[in-house]
Amino acid sequence: MAYAHDEIETLALIGLGALGCAYLGKIAETVPMSAIQVVAEGKRAERYRRDGVILNGKRLDFPIAGPENLRPADLLIVTVKFNQLAEAIELARGAVGPDTIVISLLNGITSEEAIAAAYGRDKLLYSLSLGIDATRTGDETSVTVYGVIPFGEARNIPGKPSARVLRLKRFFDRVGLRCDIPEDMLLALWKKFMLNVGVNQTSAVVGTGYGALQHEGAAMDIAISAMKEVVAVAKLEGVALEERDIDQAMAIMRTLSPEGKCSMFQDIEAHRRTEVAIFGGTVLDLAAKHGIPAPVNEMLVRVIKAKEESF
Repeated sequence: MAYAHDEIETLALIGLGALGCAYLGKIAETVPMSAIQVVAEGKRAERYRRDGVILNGKRLDFPIAGPENLRPADLLIVTVKFNQLAEAIELARGAVGPDTIVISLLNGITSEEAIAAAYGRDKLLYSLSLGIDATRTGDETSVTVYGVIPFGEARNIPGKPSARVLRLKRFFDRVGLRCDIPEDMLLALWKKFMLNVGVNQTSAVVGTGYGALQHEGAAMDIAISAMKEVVAVAKLEGVALEERDIDQAMAIMRTLSPEGKCSMFQDIEAHRRTEVAIFGGTVLDLAAKHGIPAPVNEMLVRVIKAKEESF
């Protein structure tokens, strides 16, 4: 594909939670504010304009654009929670033009299909956020480790990435965000999904940060058992996920701060609706599809839903 200009110069982001705030704050160290648009409307837009956002103790005032005055951007980053995705897709539609690359840093394995259906598969690159420790406390976000962003086409030829993959890589390199281009991007998404299913749900149910899951014990046993059920459904979906990938996932988790908290545990603490539907809920849907049991995820889903009902 030929672009009007080779480099990514402008970007839009929708979803200024912990993840979006952390990444956009990092990007804004290099990219001028005039080239950034945060997509928001109504009371949320008013709050951002009035109060800005706080990242690592510093106030940031990003330009806010509603759907009526969005400009097409070279890059659209989607970082909303999954239950806000359908609305976000419509709100951000004006930021998608002929040269736009769209990436979703949502958890789960289903957001890309929704985005591709709305904007066209030619706009979408697969991506995920791995190893970042962004945490939201009240109205403030803190981050110390940005981790890495694996991204690319569904399949990437080693040493021969597509033109749009190279375009996005140059951008990540320029703004100082570590990235990786896996050969099998769909497998990479499933590996992250497996980690989330085990760690996020167990953390939310047990009520603990990463520390309790970084050493042997009952919490780690629950997380690993939940991940084994992901491996089982992945194989039936034709994804080359293996039980040995669980060890790799747990190794990644052990690099995070023991005091760190996953997004689902943060949601439980703040009495917010969680993303359990895209974690254990997806595992249960696929298990039912293939006629196999998933008792650990069934238990985790029930407990998390009971917590939500108590709010």
